[in-house]
Amino acid sequence: MKILVDTTIWSLSLRRARKRTEDMHAPHVSELAELVRDGRAVLVGPVRQEILSGIGDPALYERLRASLRAFPDEPLDTSDYEGAARASNTCRTRGIVGSPVDFLLCAVAIARSYGLYTTDRDFDHYAKHLPLRLHAPRSDTQAPGSL
Repeated sequence: MKILVDTTIWSLSLRRARKRTEDMHAPHVSELAELVRDGRAVLVGPVRQEILSGIGDPALYERLRASLRAFPDEPLDTSDYEGAARASNTCRTRGIVGSPVDFLLCAVAIARSYGLYTTDRDFDHYAKHLPLRLHAPRSDTQAPGSL
């Protein structure tokens, strides 16, 4: 199964690569590396934009931009944006609000039967009301909604 990777996971991996330190995020970094090796990691344009936004160092921006070019954007179409609105409406009627990008990720993952990989706990709330499959590292057995 392909896995749509959220900004939080890419950011952990990129930050870790820059710092070269061991930390509690090592399982996520290892899992992303495995997904990339297996050709299962999926990137969408809005996540690419979030990753690259806010980088003040032009040289770092260019290195990250060049590295991310190895991952083509999953094509999005009108039905993805409509699905995002539907997911938002479903959650909102249950008292759960989220960002448009969050719900776009939900819609893409649901429509394509992809898992969604994130450390953002808001997705745990969405998954209670949407047919969303959350992905977690194999060693992370306590993550709600994990595959």
